[in-house]
Amino acid sequence: MTEARILVVEDEDSLAETLRYNLEREGFGVTVAADGRRGLERFRAERPDLVVLDLMLPEISGLDVCRAIRGESEVPIIILTAKDAEADKVAGLELGADDYVTKPFSVRELVSRVRALLRRSRIGSPGEEEVLRGGPVELDVARHEVRVGGEPVGFPPKEFELLETLLRRKGRLLTPRRP
Repeated sequence: MTEARILVVEDEDSLAETLRYNLEREGFGVTVAADGRRGLERFRAERPDLVVLDLMLPEISGLDVCRAIRGESEVPIIILTAKDAEADKVAGLELGADDYVTKPFSVRELVSRVRALLRRSRIGSPGEEEVLRGGPVELDVARHEVRVGGEPVGFPPKEFELLETLLRRKGRLLTPRRP
């Protein structure tokens, strides 16, 4: 399976670059758009697997971008914004966003939410059963199963996550994270 493509629509340059760096480090392909108009253009041109969308954007608001995307696609959308009022959250979710994360936030948590939404969006998609392979090892992501030489092997959650990371990044250099 190819790497998932993420569109980040965020007008704050430093945050957009932080998101790009961390998502790419996790193995995702990332495109960044700095305003709502460019975000819609990039969405239509690239058809990403997931959109991370700020609400307060120049040109076209994030809510209008969300509405437009949802009118064209069922792609998962995570709203990432400083707007933390209940009314804002309800509006975003009612327009079709799949998740709502308020700033400040943990990048690690956001990456986990991205992975969870991508997993759920692939379940039930015809022909998209995700089984990662490396030598005699097969890892079925949706079923959370590991087989070695065709035989099932039990894996605790942390080890499963580590094996998934290693198999997704076959042939790439992995460096330790710095706290």
